[in-house]
Amino acid sequence: MDQTELLLHPVRLRIVHALSGGRARTTAELGAHLAEIPRTTVYRHVALLADAGVLEVAGEQRVRGGVERTYRLRAEQTSVDGAAMTVQDHRRGFTAAMAALLAEFNAYLDTGAADPFADGVGYRQGVVWLSQEELAEMIRELLAVLATRTGNQPGPGRNPHLMSLIHFPAEPSPEA
Repeated sequence: MDQTELLLHPVRLRIVHALSGGRARTTAELGAHLAEIPRTTVYRHVALLADAGVLEVAGEQRVRGGVERTYRLRAEQTSVDGAAMTVQDHRRGFTAAMAALLAEFNAYLDTGAADPFADGVGYRQGVVWLSQEELAEMIRELLAVLATRTGNQPGPGRNPHLMSLIHFPAEPSPEA
């Protein structure tokens, strides 16, 4: 399975999200975090990610006669080359990302403690008219802003926030 196919799957994306920020978790902990996904499915996808080198074993301990592994991400293995993706890959990837995003949002709302206003939840859409140069500049600026925070590690007072930036032409270019 190639990296694109491996990572552009909603369950595997959620596992990657759950291990972001340097967190290490056992498969049982991942199963509890992704409670709406059958445990056998979580175990199967963790095995796929580990076999592909996306996850590495951070530790092992004996539990009830078996070995329980704790996994962490190998960050250098979690990216997909968008330039090498086909139109079909982009369609699959976008669908997987939206499915994972919807599942994560529902899991947040279903905690019983969700307070979207107090938690700063936001989802807005709007059209921005940009040339290719202006789009490239905006992307660079947004990435620079995000880069100041992406190195943050879990710590007191910090909670993970899932950020999704989506942009695409709302209609074909008149020059096309």
